[in-house]
Amino acid sequence: MAALTSGRAVAVIVFSAFLGVAVAVVSAAPAGAAIVPGGPVDLGASATYGALAASELTNTGPTTVGGDIGVSPGSSITGFSVGNGTLTGAENDNNAAAAGAQADLTTAFNAAASLTPTTSGLSELNGLSLTPGVYAGGALSLAGGGALTLAGSASSVWVFQAASELTIGSAGRILITGGASACNVFWEVGSSATLGTGAQFQGTVLAQQSITAATGATVIGRLLANTAAVTLDTNTITVPSGCAAGAAPVTTNGPVITSGAPTPAQAGTPYSFTVTATGTPAPTFSVTSGALPAGLQLDAVSGAITGTPTTPGTSSFTITATNGVSPDTSVLSTITTAAGPAGSPGAGGSAASAAELAASGIDPAGPLLAGGALVTAGLVVLLLRRRRALGGRPSPR
Repeated sequence: MAALTSGRAVAVIVFSAFLGVAVAVVSAAPAGAAIVPGGPVDLGASATYGALAASELTNTGPTTVGGDIGVSPGSSITGFSVGNGTLTGAENDNNAAAAGAQADLTTAFNAAASLTPTTSGLSELNGLSLTPGVYAGGALSLAGGGALTLAGSASSVWVFQAASELTIGSAGRILITGGASACNVFWEVGSSATLGTGAQFQGTVLAQQSITAATGATVIGRLLANTAAVTLDTNTITVPSGCAAGAAPVTTNGPVITSGAPTPAQAGTPYSFTVTATGTPAPTFSVTSGALPAGLQLDAVSGAITGTPTTPGTSSFTITATNGVSPDTSVLSTITTAAGPAGSPGAGGSAASAAELAASGIDPAGPLLAGGALVTAGLVVLLLRRRRALGGRPSPR
């Protein structure tokens, strides 16, 4: 049936082109849609927290947290006392500030989980070098002593979606290069996260359940647990500064061309027709096969076909709309250009206008003078022949 439908479409195109009628055929593939980061995940009030728990926050050893700590709706924060844990921010123990941070954490977790993966099926991260995007897997892990490299720019965003757990092995490292920042790295974890002994971790953990940082693990980012505990042991946690404001996810849609068939044209007459399309972000346009009539051009941003056609005839071409969301959409169209009025450029026939002759480098006076001379010579010859014929006969009286 698909082959039959395709064959009918081709037949319609060919028959319509033969009749000189404009036709458009839109690709049958449905437009794609995706939910993509509008920027960094918006953490709201939880952005100032180095460690945030729901049930309890426990520390062992001389941990340093460069930011706030808090717990809500639980009320247990232990291990931060003189000579033990060092805190540079506020301690919010089951108060309004901690409750507000937890509410914003829930929103951030759901936003990160809603994003459409650009790559799925990840598990082991060791040895990978990843460009910005949304990466999904079941359980994500980084082998002990291994490294994951994130290469991008200051505005690059990475979101990792672990459907179950995140495990960073002992001495595992997250390396960020190219001017990218830990501000824009997010780990959405469906259950619990564990950072091994001596791990060097970067990014913000948004865990549905608990987070455990083993002895000596360092974090440039945040450890935010939504429903369970955060457990620390001689760690250094630094909340990154100078981070860009968070943004809500953006729903994108693939392009769909909505304009009909182009209108006919006439040689020598200014022409205008606009190709339109829906889609988010706004699509751009290009001629991907065939060619527009001579004298016309397509504006990639507005979709306007403008200019003054110069030559009568039929031109078939394909216009494709694209906005980075698959699939692109293409339209096969035909513009029939009629001859202009008699004497105008592109009018056709044997009588060219003086302007056309001048444009071609031919002096129109030359052919006219030569034609006149030939007519005069012909008349002289006819008169001479007539006199000779009359000379041999008696003149009439």
